[in-house]
Amino acid sequence: MSATPARIGVAIATRDRRETLLATLARLRALPERPPIAVADNASSDGTAAAVRARHPQVRLLALAQNRGAAARNAAARELATPYVAFSDDDSWWDPGALARAAAALDAHPRIGLLAARVLVGPSGRLDPTCAAMARGRLTDAGGPELPGVPVLGFVACGAVVRRDAFEQVGGFDARYGIGGEERLLAGDLAAAGWLVRYDERLTARHWPSSAARQRRGRAAAMVRNDLWSAWLRRPTRRVPAATLRALADGGPGWQTLRGAGAALSGLPWILRERRPHPRAIEAAVRQLERER
Repeated sequence: MSATPARIGVAIATRDRRETLLATLARLRALPERPPIAVADNASSDGTAAAVRARHPQVRLLALAQNRGAAARNAAARELATPYVAFSDDDSWWDPGALARAAAALDAHPRIGLLAARVLVGPSGRLDPTCAAMARGRLTDAGGPELPGVPVLGFVACGAVVRRDAFEQVGGFDARYGIGGEERLLAGDLAAAGWLVRYDERLTARHWPSSAARQRRGRAAAMVRNDLWSAWLRRPTRRVPAATLRALADGGPGWQTLRGAGAALSGLPWILRERRPHPRAIEAAVRQLERER
């Protein structure tokens, strides 16, 4: 099974991960699908842009003047003239055949806006906990059993394939979220716009994340901030207090949770301007996920 470069491409956001990115690009370029690849470099200081130009001249490179976080994926996606876009991180890649299967599924089912793949982590290939939770999900959607996968309201960014039209309709990744829990808002907005979001374990991505303690600490605070923002933006007023407490509890005791909460509070002016609670059906699905947890 294969997909032509005209059907599906790969978008990557990176920052100061030159050698890891170069290895990932080599893996992606060796795929049988031969996808076009676009890299958005978030103002790296380690020579990433020059190294990509020298080692992988076929890759479309955007050297951004500032760090846009997850929103750099939007810029990379715009560089791909393909109807479908698969996302990779600088430390993740796709199994041979996965992109072809994703393109075929999206061709066959035009109501699907996003397919979430199973993500296998590290040399041992353990299943990402988010994927394990999605596989156990009991949500329903407007699709039927003939559609691939199971309905979900989340995904792991480095294991996602989007329909470009759907992605652009909802604005892609929010530029204010950075990296960490940015997927929740996008998944909910796709569903609210009438697109189906499905987890399809026939698609496999590999993720070998960094174990840097500094990166983990920064991500923890961002996760708390972004979970709070998503709750305040999209939950109905009566659910906001409980959702706020849940986001803080998920962050756990400690400085990073306080840091994330403080950052979230600083966003209240734009949150109040842009707040738009999800339709009842989507809110009901969110409540079901909370009960299952």
